[in-house]
Amino acid sequence: MSVFPLSRSKLAVAALAVIVIAGLGTFGAIRVDARAPAQSTPTIVPEVDVATVVQKTITDWQTYSGRLAAVEKVEVRPLVSGTIVSVNFQDGALVKKGDVLFVIDPRPYQAEVDRAAAQLAAAQSRAGYAQSDWERAQRLIGDSAIAKRDYDEKQNAAREASANVKAAQAALEAAQINLGYTKIVAPVSGRVSRAEITLGNVVNAGASAAPLTTLVSVSPIYAEFDADEQTYLQYISQVKSDSKVPVELGLANETGYSRKGTIQSVDNRLDTSSGTIRVRARFDNADGSLVPGLYARVKVGGSEPHAALLIDDAAIGTDQDKKFVFVVDKDSQVAYREVQIGSLQGNLRVIKAGLQPGDRIVVNGTQRVRPGAQIRAHVVPMGNGDANSAPVADDAQAEKQAQLDGSKQKHTEPQAQSQPHAQAQPHAKAHKDS
Repeated sequence: MSVFPLSRSKLAVAALAVIVIAGLGTFGAIRVDARAPAQSTPTIVPEVDVATVVQKTITDWQTYSGRLAAVEKVEVRPLVSGTIVSVNFQDGALVKKGDVLFVIDPRPYQAEVDRAAAQLAAAQSRAGYAQSDWERAQRLIGDSAIAKRDYDEKQNAAREASANVKAAQAALEAAQINLGYTKIVAPVSGRVSRAEITLGNVVNAGASAAPLTTLVSVSPIYAEFDADEQTYLQYISQVKSDSKVPVELGLANETGYSRKGTIQSVDNRLDTSSGTIRVRARFDNADGSLVPGLYARVKVGGSEPHAALLIDDAAIGTDQDKKFVFVVDKDSQVAYREVQIGSLQGNLRVIKAGLQPGDRIVVNGTQRVRPGAQIRAHVVPMGNGDANSAPVADDAQAEKQAQLDGSKQKHTEPQAQSQPHAQAQPHAKAHKDS
């Protein structure tokens, strides 16, 4: 009868011991967690390229697109009809003024010259006889040996014969001109196109005849473009006062402007539909590399040299209708700054308002900063920022962040494993005691 009460009391004591030990273990684990240092996420300060605003003396330029045009362009057409018996040039060759390009069969025209010459000789002979007869009549009329009527007839015959000589001379000159037209010569020096009508073909004369070839002058050459009204009023209108407005020319395969010239002429009216006026600039082309019809970039200047602030054009951002840059203060903190931009000077953009000399701006890495953010500035010369390097910097920052996250994970996992282990020890001891 006394066994069961004794066993029950021992069991109660054992259960109470287990509860006390478990409570102590939990309290210890809580204290261990409370003593563990809190893990804080490290703040990453972006590293960006920063440059100081450039101040220098510049001349304003306006850029336009245009086309090259020859100063002289000729469509060579025949002035007499006939068969082409000779083509004396190679397609695309350079020719000089007076060089023979085509020859039309001259024999019919030579025969016409001979006939006209014979008619002139006959007219001169008749005019000589008529003149002698009239001079004889003048002597007779003084002695009243000839009637007045006969005298007038001889005088009229002499004058008519003289007129016939002049007509024969004109016919001979016309025949000689037509004979000269059988040799088609270059009217100007330049580059000839291909022969549109070749040897053996019959051609007709006149302005409606098909052109035999075309010829364009080489040097100098024009660049034609349309200038807006403001540029015309500010710069190009000075042409009327005989001042030379400078222009520069660049081709499609060039990044800069390789040739310099001047404004040659300006149209006499402004196109009201487009608000532009046609302008023609003149450039030397001694090497013949400029060909009519090529696309041309033309830069027009004319302002007096003046001081200006310049920054890298790639550093300028767009916020709807506004332009802005990120300015870095002496504490390496970023600030938003709205700016007014002007023309390009190389790869630098003129800033009309918004910046001051000595200001520093972010030129590379603008996508990694925000107004008010702290940065690590890497100072570079203005204009040397490379926008293509930004993704590399982002990858490096991402890799650095991944390393920090990995390190954090390594430090966190052992703590996570130690908590169950610390809690399991009291339970194990309790089971052993039991």
